[in-house]
Amino acid sequence: MSHSIKSFISSLDAASLPEHLSPILQSLWYAGKDNWQAAHDIIEKLDSIESCWVHAYLHRVEGDQWNAGYWYRRAGKPMPEYSLSKEWRELVDQLVP
Repeated sequence: MSHSIKSFISSLDAASLPEHLSPILQSLWYAGKDNWQAAHDIIEKLDSIESCWVHAYLHRVEGDQWNAGYWYRRAGKPMPEYSLSKEWRELVDQLVP
């Protein structure tokens, strides 16, 4: 595990959002804190392959499979059949520099 990923995960213990995070990582940070609304408020304003993947994940968390499917298609990814926590970690592993 890289130092950056360890730092990102340990930052979840903080009360407030770290200042240096990109909007996509801000959304993942809030998702990691179980704050779906804050995570979604950020990600819905973005339009990249990576943000579509995070958006898909968030709708999967919400339980809206139809909407999640739409965003997975936009991200060019299949909807996972494994746990949400595993997908969150996969997102972190792929998106934290």
